[in-house]
Amino acid sequence: MPSTQKYLDISEVRGDAIVLKDGTLRAVLLVSSVNFSLKSEDEQNATISAYTQFLNGLDYPLQIMIQSRKLNLGIYLHDLDTRLKEQTNELLKSQMAEYIDFIKELVDLGDIMTKKFYVVVPYNPMGDKRRGFFQRLSDIFSAGSVVRLKRERFEAYREQLFKRADNVMSALSSMGLRAVPLDTQSLIELLYNSYNPIESETQKLAEMNKLRVETV
Repeated sequence: MPSTQKYLDISEVRGDAIVLKDGTLRAVLLVSSVNFSLKSEDEQNATISAYTQFLNGLDYPLQIMIQSRKLNLGIYLHDLDTRLKEQTNELLKSQMAEYIDFIKELVDLGDIMTKKFYVVVPYNPMGDKRRGFFQRLSDIFSAGSVVRLKRERFEAYREQLFKRADNVMSALSSMGLRAVPLDTQSLIELLYNSYNPIESETQKLAEMNKLRVETV
């Protein structure tokens, strides 16, 4: 049976970057959020203006991704139950028990969702021109082919990719947003959780140094 990876666009993950089968690279930034509705009108206008300047200053495509996941409080509740059993102060024990009951009741009332915001920064060594119909058609028939980058070429591409990522982080900072690039381990976990949303809740991914990795 062919591996699932055969049907994905991803060739490999290394050097804090995702390498696609067509030889292009991606960096992924984890971005904080701001409560826009709590800002004053002047602050809202400044944020909108900064965002407009950010978009107008781009000469390459960006992908903004929002990932919503049900918050799993099972481990947290288990830890609280363990601490409750070890607690000797009766007052604190009573307060902890009430808090645990409150959390359980909150969970029973409905799903608690957590959101993470990402910006995907691309780098295409051949330029960022829009691909034509025949080129996209060719990609379909050559989906099984993989472009493996040699170390020297990869490092050169990676340097250009993260120059872009630095510029994007600087622009996001002007809007009051904090951004940090995901490292290799975090990228693998993001991909694993995205393609295995159910399994990832119970089957955690091993650390990168425990995975079998092919190098070129």
